[in-house]
Amino acid sequence: MFRTHTCGELRAADVNQEVTLAGWVQTVRKFGSITFVDLRDRYGITQLLFSEALNAQLDENPLGREFVLQATGKVNERSNKNKNIPTGDVELLVESFTILNKSVTPPFTIQDDTDGGDDLRMKYRYLDLRRNAVKKNLELRYAVNRATRDYLHQQNFMDIETPFLIKSTPEGARDFVVPSRMNPGEFYALPQSPQTFKQLLMVSGYDRYYQIVKCFRDEDLRADRQPEFTQIDCEMAFVKQEDVLNMFENLIKYIFKTVKGIDYSEAVERMSWQEAMWQYGNDKPDIRFGMKLLNIKYPRHVFADKEENAHLVDGADFQVFDAAETVIAIAVPGCSEYTRKQTDELTEWVKRPQIGMKGLVFIKCNADGTYKSSVDKFYSEEKLKAIADAAGAKAGDLVLILAGAEERTRKATSELRLEMGKRLGFRKDDEFKLLWVLDFPLFEYAEEENRWVARHHPFTSPKPSDIDTMINNNPAIENAAEYLKHPYANIKANAYDMVLNGNEIGGGSIRIYQKELQQKMFEALGMDAEEQQHKFGFLLGAFEYGAPPHGGIAFGFDRLCSIMGGSESIRDFIAFPKNNSGRDVMLDAPSAIDDKQFTELQIKLDLKD
Repeated sequence: MFRTHTCGELRAADVNQEVTLAGWVQTVRKFGSITFVDLRDRYGITQLLFSEALNAQLDENPLGREFVLQATGKVNERSNKNKNIPTGDVELLVESFTILNKSVTPPFTIQDDTDGGDDLRMKYRYLDLRRNAVKKNLELRYAVNRATRDYLHQQNFMDIETPFLIKSTPEGARDFVVPSRMNPGEFYALPQSPQTFKQLLMVSGYDRYYQIVKCFRDEDLRADRQPEFTQIDCEMAFVKQEDVLNMFENLIKYIFKTVKGIDYSEAVERMSWQEAMWQYGNDKPDIRFGMKLLNIKYPRHVFADKEENAHLVDGADFQVFDAAETVIAIAVPGCSEYTRKQTDELTEWVKRPQIGMKGLVFIKCNADGTYKSSVDKFYSEEKLKAIADAAGAKAGDLVLILAGAEERTRKATSELRLEMGKRLGFRKDDEFKLLWVLDFPLFEYAEEENRWVARHHPFTSPKPSDIDTMINNNPAIENAAEYLKHPYANIKANAYDMVLNGNEIGGGSIRIYQKELQQKMFEALGMDAEEQQHKFGFLLGAFEYGAPPHGGIAFGFDRLCSIMGGSESIRDFIAFPKNNSGRDVMLDAPSAIDDKQFTELQIKLDLKD
């Protein structure tokens, strides 16, 4: 062995012991006739002391940053103890050393406060991984992995691998496809998830399955997306929705307890999809803070019976509100003293292309009981107070109001709520709030295609009470403008999402397990019998052989780790991630292949301008 101990192992109890360490040189500090070296490995840092007798050797063979060094000597109690590291009470009095390998000067410093930018660190990711901050992220990832496996093993789940080379059946994100040399002109696809395989395992009698598995989607990227990502993929047979919810909220609680020492004993809140959309503006609400949305004016064609607040803004001849499809307000606590500069800055914030609003209306609920607004000329103080009261505002609060088209305004108000929560310190990295969102619509209407699409995926079952509606109605939409009146618009999915701090970390459903209902679902999505058989004949055939009731869930493993680690990007918790263009800049991938490979695959490349 090159070492007897790691660089994070030695303590005061080891004083006078003869040991050998091996690791990377973090820093070199010369003080006259002696030299101090901080030696680092995965486990920590130990200070080495080179006496005057060894300094001559160091002069002949000087050490540099990131040299790989082996050192042997006695453990000594330090005179200047370092309380910031676990090994800070001791040092190694070096008696002999060997430079195992030299290093060129690294392109950035290997320390927490590195001088390397994202692109540089991605290019030299193998060096970035030496940094303590990145190491802690991977250690957390490993701990979450271990805790997940421990819990599922205790619950009698079985880890079963499924194939990576499968059939392409695109029904959402684009597939990554792989040409088959042995089958010219035909292609495999990389799985977007093991969905159909885990359902087939339920048919096969393996009633509790899981995998921590790679999945692949060829879609546009952002901070919380990668072309290849990891799921905690689970399925159970002979269960109803309540069984799945209980099983997997306990999994997340177990992970929090094991990895973070957090005893999440409170009940996980549940909320319908409709409640989430109308109270928070999105289907993954951050419930660490309040500031719920108030619809002052609902879109009449959707909620004709919910106009109880319309009188608050109607009849004032304020065209911004009068012409708007919807008007939505939030009450921001403690901000009534915002200056003109601050409210102007918020107005510019909502005008950004990412938000897309034309302006912002505010009402200041002053501590003295008066009300001041950017629309004073249209609304009396009494009317302003009524609007503020409806929004739940108190003295000292600031009411922010957006108006416009329904979908854009709701989304913009949701983003504004999150931004204000961030600015006011309500979204704390060390506070965790779980939520189940239930009762999603089974279908969404794709206007450009004039057809229904599955909100989750085509294997999600409708709620038992909606099965007859689905079977006994034709899915065809005769009048696109009237799609909300179609029976399919009101069918609820037997589906559920788990949300953590405003991020969807898991989603699943009770599955369809009867052939006839699955065929009806495919028909609703516009697949004729021939297409159904071509894409999913294997699944429909399996359902003829005694498929049990089953359901499951898949958690975004990378995203769960990033939230638990206090990061907004899953890249920080992946050893070798891609950049926002889907490129591995370290490997320079994707890259061109040579002509010989094209010939073997019988493929010609025809790049269009």
